[in-house]
Amino acid sequence: MTGTGGRGGGDAQGTRWRPGEQVLWRYRDHAPGLKGAVHICRPVTVVQDTADLLAVWMAPGTECVKPVLADGTPVHEEPLATRYTAPRTTVRSRWFGAGVLKLARPADPWSVWLFWDHGWRFKSWYVNLEEPRTKWSGGVDSVDHFLDISVYPDRTWKWRDEDEFAQAQRSGLMDADQARQVRAAGRAAVDLIKAWGAPFSDGWQDWRPDPAWGVPALPEDWDRTPAHMTS
Repeated sequence: MTGTGGRGGGDAQGTRWRPGEQVLWRYRDHAPGLKGAVHICRPVTVVQDTADLLAVWMAPGTECVKPVLADGTPVHEEPLATRYTAPRTTVRSRWFGAGVLKLARPADPWSVWLFWDHGWRFKSWYVNLEEPRTKWSGGVDSVDHFLDISVYPDRTWKWRDEDEFAQAQRSGLMDADQARQVRAAGRAAVDLIKAWGAPFSDGWQDWRPDPAWGVPALPEDWDRTPAHMTS
């Protein structure tokens, strides 16, 4: 992996990555006993990094890290009532779908992902509600907030994963105050969708990756703790 600040997890203050640099997009766990540990890690290629927007590309075939149950069962196969309390671990796994473009404005409590079918037929945007990302020399870290929104080319939209959002609260992963903040963030995102503001109006669905970009490798120290992080 490459990055302006190097591999050591150093200070990200003032860091701006160049297009084509490879960094990590990570999420930290909420679960008791694992809180704060990295449980999702995706190597990505930087498309744009400015004061207003971070855009990264996750290529097809990228080796990632994802959570599974302790016996290797996929998380989504666990009954909802115990999905967030059953023992977990992490595994390496390939992203076998078409690539994903991820867009994030620094202060937004969400990121917007673009999905295509193979052959570049645009499918949808996906609003992933999450903590505003903290930036470090090797990438960005966040915490997922369970609730999501799908947005379609005809500008219709729908809530996603409301059952998981409710269960996360019942399981004690999110208190009532935080849940209210997440709902408020979701409503703000819906207002943006209804107004067809950025990034939905910016034409990113027509973007294509540089053919010269390779598929980033997943480093052995994918779960390293940065020395300094910035919002």
